[in-house]
Amino acid sequence: MKNLNSLNKLRDIGTATRLYGSAGDHEAGMFRVPSSVDGEIITVIASVGEGWDHVSASRQDRCPTWEEMEQVKLLFFKDGETAFQLHVPPYDHINIHPNCLHLWRPLDGKIPMPPTWMVGPKERGAA
Repeated sequence: MKNLNSLNKLRDIGTATRLYGSAGDHEAGMFRVPSSVDGEIITVIASVGEGWDHVSASRQDRCPTWEEMEQVKLLFFKDGETAFQLHVPPYDHINIHPNCLHLWRPLDGKIPMPPTWMVGPKERGAA
C-alpha cells in the first residue's frame, strides 16, 4: 500500500479520532474520497495488519461501482501492486455495512493470476 500520509488532504481526522481514538498514520486511517462517477463521497478505511493490506470502501446510498473501486485501488495501492475482492461462501459472509466492499493484498506473497487468454485479448482490437 502507498504511504497514506500522501492522502492527508482526504483524511477524516475527526471521525477517525472519535471512532478509533486516532487519526491514523502512514499505514491506516479513514478517508473521504469524492467519487469519479458522481462526486458523492466514498468513505475509505485503510489498514495493515496480520499480513494484509486492507481497504474498505462504502457509500451511504449504494455499493461502490467497479469504476469507483478501481479509483480507490489506484489511490491507495502502489502501481505495481495487485489487490483483490473476495467472494466467500455464504457461511463465511460478514456484513456490518450493506454498501461496503473490500480490497485485500497479502504482504507475504504474490497473488496468483489466471492466464491472460482466459480473461481476454490483452490489446484492444486483438482477436
